[in-house]
Amino acid sequence: MPTHKLLLTGGSGRLGTELQQELQGAFEILALSSKDLDITSLTSIEETLAKHKPDLIVHTAAYTNVSGAEKEKARCWLVNVTGTRNIVKAALNYQLKLIHISTDYVFSGQEGNYQETDPIGPVSNYYSLSKLAAEELVHLLDDYLIIRTSFRPRAWPYPVAFDDVYTSQDYVDIIAPEIALAIKHHQDIPDKLLHIATERKSVYELAKRRAPEVKRSSKREANVNLPNDISLDIERWQALKQHFR
Repeated sequence: MPTHKLLLTGGSGRLGTELQQELQGAFEILALSSKDLDITSLTSIEETLAKHKPDLIVHTAAYTNVSGAEKEKARCWLVNVTGTRNIVKAALNYQLKLIHISTDYVFSGQEGNYQETDPIGPVSNYYSLSKLAAEELVHLLDDYLIIRTSFRPRAWPYPVAFDDVYTSQDYVDIIAPEIALAIKHHQDIPDKLLHIATERKSVYELAKRRAPEVKRSSKREANVNLPNDISLDIERWQALKQHFR
């Protein structure tokens, strides 16, 4: 069986870097950073596809600074929405499947334990809005998989963590192998939407696992509006994972 070529956007990013390691041997990987591929330019994307002829696109590139997005709305929208629109257009033109990395922030955060079938929005902040809009663009494709997830760097980066925000996120070295497994088996996944995360916990509980000295804080101290509970139901992924392994 020939090795398929995978185009990975955001190749120098936190998730993209981890995925390259996890997917070695399963694909011929073309991992491109923003210096190599300007997703805000449709021409740049189509020239790259014409040159390298990948079989699959995995779109991890994104503007992810949640608080920064409130000040850099134009930049956030350009990368997350215009960039995704260009990726979708190119995927349509070249008849390629797209695996799009989305976020738990598309949900309101009022209830938690969100299933793939639950309605998205209303959103809490501008970053959330941009990722929700990006998801809607991906639905224009016939062949796609949206993976909603959430992750932190390998080491907790802050002196404090919120004890009143609940999440299913985890550290990137825990999440990346799960996403890589889904990418390896993408042809065997019957769904268009998939939640890949871990169990529900507060952000503070997550931080304590790798930074025992971290101090409690509240989302009231944040400089951006944050949801209460964006934990994800991961039963669908757990069942698929058992099948794959």
